Amino acid sequence: MIDNLISSLNLPDDLEGLDTAQLEKAAAEVRKYMTRTVADNGGHLAASLGVVELALALHSTYKSPRDKIIWDVGHQSYPHKLLTGRWKQFPTLRRLGGLCGFPKPAESEHDPFLTGHSSTSISAALGLARARDHHGDDYKVIAVIGDGALTGGMSFEALNHAGHIKANMLVILNDNKMSISSNVGSMSSYLGRIRSDPKYSRLKRDFEVFVNKIPLIGKQLISSAERVKGGLKYLLMPGMLFEELGFTYFGPVDGHNIAAIKNILKQADKMNGPVIVHVVTEKGKGYHFAEKSPEAFHGIGPFDLSNGVPLKKKQNPTYTDVFGSALLEMARENPKIVALTAAMTSGTGLKKFSEEFPDRFYDVGIAEQHGATLASALAAGKMRPVFAVYSTFLQRAYDQILHDTCLQKLPVVFAVDRAGIIGEDGETHQGLFDLTYLRTMPHMSIMAPANEDELQHMLKTAFDYEGGPVAIRYPRDKGVGIELTAPQILPWGKGELIRQGEDLLIIAAGSVVNSALEASEKLFWQGIKAAVINARFVKPLDEELILSWAGKCHRVMTIEENVLAGGFGSSILELFEQKGLRVPVKRLGVGDCFVGHGTRAEMLACCSLDTESIYDEALDFVGPEAVKGVT
Repeated sequence: MIDNLISSLNLPDDLEGLDTAQLEKAAAEVRKYMTRTVADNGGHLAASLGVVELALALHSTYKSPRDKIIWDVGHQSYPHKLLTGRWKQFPTLRRLGGLCGFPKPAESEHDPFLTGHSSTSISAALGLARARDHHGDDYKVIAVIGDGALTGGMSFEALNHAGHIKANMLVILNDNKMSISSNVGSMSSYLGRIRSDPKYSRLKRDFEVFVNKIPLIGKQLISSAERVKGGLKYLLMPGMLFEELGFTYFGPVDGHNIAAIKNILKQADKMNGPVIVHVVTEKGKGYHFAEKSPEAFHGIGPFDLSNGVPLKKKQNPTYTDVFGSALLEMARENPKIVALTAAMTSGTGLKKFSEEFPDRFYDVGIAEQHGATLASALAAGKMRPVFAVYSTFLQRAYDQILHDTCLQKLPVVFAVDRAGIIGEDGETHQGLFDLTYLRTMPHMSIMAPANEDELQHMLKTAFDYEGGPVAIRYPRDKGVGIELTAPQILPWGKGELIRQGEDLLIIAAGSVVNSALEASEKLFWQGIKAAVINARFVKPLDEELILSWAGKCHRVMTIEENVLAGGFGSSILELFEQKGLRVPVKRLGVGDCFVGHGTRAEMLACCSLDTESIYDEALDFVGPEAVKGVT
């Protein structure tokens, strides 16, 4: 059901004509509709609830899509979507064929730049602003960045550049964590109003012209005045870092006061050069349970709107849960184990570790590059670091892994969470490239567990290995439900034959091993005997096992949750070429494309990586002449 005020508007154009009371009513409608939809679909709720008033202030002040508003990281973009013509579509959020959970130019002209990873908005805004200037246009460019995303080094690189070239652009700092005392806040707001007052700017210019005319001492007086003024600003204003980077700073301002935000935006627009407006918001604003537990509602599945409780209880522990528990047990036995994450303590299963071993835990913020080098140096210092990080974010530390970790052959364990098909978060979050880029790095070893128990064994094996870095990649999924056993050290570089056969060899890596096994059972009833190998190690390969069974079966199919280019299947082809083995090979994986959003099961089927697809592909590969039929 669409609420009354919003349903009567042509969005976003009509927002400009609303008064403050109407905008506040619109905020209530947006918040209610958004919360109800995420309760049904799941999604990133807390951050989006916190920026409802900010989104309304922006869209009632600026003219999108002419004016460009870039939301970083996109977790906070739901109100923006609702206010830019996607109200009726919003119930399809994160569903197959529906709205993306992040800003997406292909979805709407109001999304000028795709922002699925954090800390990119200021760079993107600067690029759009300079493109505007090159074309001689005059539209506004606004980047909205959270205080968490501002921990990413890329943000400061962009701030430094924008300040240096004095670009005309606006940065909104959405601060939903920092605590600002009332006296500092009041004083900085007061100074912001003085600085934005045209009479103040004119008086300052007139004063400087007058003093400069005083013989001998005029310039010295101005210099002294500037030093005094600068000292006072350092004492009184929280925005001096941005001022030193070349930005005019306004704020902080209450991010839930639409009138106050609109007023400060009008003042900011009078300034030349880059401007930053500091807005203080509350994550989860307007929904009690999200206000109380914003971390839980950062990214949540469907939940009961009346109490905030997730609708589906986990029957089996997730791979992340098992990793976190196993690591904690191993850390109790080995005081050299330290854990690192990049602003994903709970998401990577390290919450309990951080509480029990706070001195051995490092949350580096959104700074994967720093995290990789820090882990490498910890390893160089004879510690045993594990860097738990989502596959899609590990991409940001490619250079550091290659040069700081692999080149020095340091024993860092990379726990690569959310590897393979992710599901509802879509293109920007799919973990489909790690096998390809990690496999090319000298000294890097890679393991992929077929189930949650094997993950424990691989973690113990990785800590036991001294020969260099080890990556263990596992999916965003529940385990298969097998019993967890005491972690054991696996034979290094050895795979596992889990089904014998003679007509086809299926070699699978990771969670698709289970689908491969199910497909082989279906093939059996068609008279096709397929051997199945759980590779366990993507690098180094178990050459003896693979070559032996490939020679027996004469046909090989590889399966991986990774792009085919340079992935696991490619490593098998390379092995056969090196050893002179000539057998037909069919590779199943993701082609030369980006994978969209939907449930994990839906996207696996779309990529032909579910049991039925593997079965069909195998039948086609083996050919009808091999189908014998079994009674």
